[in-house]
Amino acid sequence: MSSLYAVIGLGNPGNKYSNTKHNVGFNTIDCLAEKNNVKLSKIKFKSVYGETMIDGNKVILVKPQTYMNNSGISVMEILKYTNVPIDNIIVIYDDIDIELGSLRIRKKGSAGSHNGMKSIIYHLKSEDFPRIRLGIGKPNQGQDLANYVINNFGKEDRELIDTTIERASEAVLEIIKNGVDQAMNIFNKRK
Repeated sequence: MSSLYAVIGLGNPGNKYSNTKHNVGFNTIDCLAEKNNVKLSKIKFKSVYGETMIDGNKVILVKPQTYMNNSGISVMEILKYTNVPIDNIIVIYDDIDIELGSLRIRKKGSAGSHNGMKSIIYHLKSEDFPRIRLGIGKPNQGQDLANYVINNFGKEDRELIDTTIERASEAVLEIIKNGVDQAMNIFNKRK
């Protein structure tokens, strides 16, 4: 039986943010769009999005345009207008609390220190949706977190994160095809 999925990559709109640490969620959506030949050209739900079919399921690939801290407004609109089941919302975002280049899938849980996730949980009034976290490393002692996340990666780190983005896009496909538990078994075990 087919289902509807919304895959939401978090980030900030605008060219000046496009390759920053905070935009790895957007980068993953771009990667998925490229792999599945999807044009991210539709504008609705306070987002830019495209639609495709993956393994017989309708999938909406979404980049909220509300800026990171208000991501929940966009996700709420998607939920309201599409009736996507809450556990079929897959959120992809950067995480300073896991090692640079690592990837972690969780079925549900708190937002941790991530403002975009805090906004989504606040607006949905639920933590019960899968998420894929991409490790972006920690700021140096005394470095401002806000500045850290809106800076670009260095060359070596960029290569590492590009590999992680590729793996994150594979993880999304695995979740849609075989479920979040299977994806966790495969992707949470390897770096």
